[in-house]
Amino acid sequence: MSLDVAEGLITDEALRKWTERIGVKLRIRNIHNRYATPDAIRKFALGIGDPNPLWTDEEYAKRTRYGQLVAPPSWLYSVFPTWVLQGLPGVHAFHSGNDWRFYKPVFAGDVITPECVFTGFTVRQSAFAGRTVFEFQRSRFYNQRNELIAEADSWIIRAERRAARERGKYAEERGYRLPVPWTDEEIKKIVEEVLSEDIRGSNPRYWEDVNVGDTMKLTKGPLSLNDMIAFTVGADPVGTKALRCAMEEWVKHPAWYYWDPEFGIMPVYGVHFSKYAANKAGLPYPYDVGVQRNCWAIQLLTNWMGDDGWIRSCYLEYRRFFYLTEVLWYFGKVVKKYVSDDGEHCVDIEIHSVNQRGEDTAQGYATVALPSKSLPEDEWPVPRRIRKT
Repeated sequence: MSLDVAEGLITDEALRKWTERIGVKLRIRNIHNRYATPDAIRKFALGIGDPNPLWTDEEYAKRTRYGQLVAPPSWLYSVFPTWVLQGLPGVHAFHSGNDWRFYKPVFAGDVITPECVFTGFTVRQSAFAGRTVFEFQRSRFYNQRNELIAEADSWIIRAERRAARERGKYAEERGYRLPVPWTDEEIKKIVEEVLSEDIRGSNPRYWEDVNVGDTMKLTKGPLSLNDMIAFTVGADPVGTKALRCAMEEWVKHPAWYYWDPEFGIMPVYGVHFSKYAANKAGLPYPYDVGVQRNCWAIQLLTNWMGDDGWIRSCYLEYRRFFYLTEVLWYFGKVVKKYVSDDGEHCVDIEIHSVNQRGEDTAQGYATVALPSKSLPEDEWPVPRRIRKT
């Protein structure tokens, strides 16, 4: 059992075995929440920095069309992060995006069961790590009534750690001065900006009042170690274990744990906390968990649309890393307004996530259904999805 971060290789034999597994339902080991308790929902919401009372205040939620506490759409990441880490031991995995479709709400008291299918892979050459593998999976989430709640396509980049370090694509990012040397005044300004953000809540945003070109904004950061710990408490995408339980896991899966010279026994998930682990993966500094950026994109939408809107779909792909002490500004823009084939009043929204250097770190788009003044309230997006629940 090696004490250092494992150094695996992408071999032709491993890829041949993968080819045989395409279409196979994968065994899911990294389930964190199955039970949508009020505590599980609240801890997740607080862990992504989303104080929306629809998921944190039971009395408030009772007064909405849901009639009780519900989970934010992104809470499903705390059930299962949409991917299974399979094969290629010691080869780093970078979760790189999701394409979500949401069908029904998750109520407090629901029991959620995920499933995941390996849908394929491609082999490419990258500037970051040479030979890399793009791995594709599809996840579905069902409630205790066997209703399909949501599904998500996921893609993961697998890269050899040694190759990533040696090629040094991100060596120039050491010039970015990480941690970011914010001034006191800059930090105070960011805090004021975050605290001034509006949560639409119970004030309906009617489709008729929205125009193409309308914008929305959400600020996240400076990303801190506290933010990473809070997210892990609420979501724990890798099934983190401690002490003897971690040691037992280390013996069973030696490529998953290592000895960190600063922090001790750590999972390779430690790239999100430890500079040592991040450097081993070819990065200059600890960085965000990919799904956090999807959670924040979804928060951008739920803040804007209010309690009576519904996110039909949300696609986001990550383009650059988001390091500790950096700030992201999420920008949304309405690019299309229409009535869908199933009669919902929808808008399409373009999403960008820009850091303090002006780099677009994540891009995507979403479709949101909004209440319409032309329809009775029982035909608005939320009642349409809960009347058979």
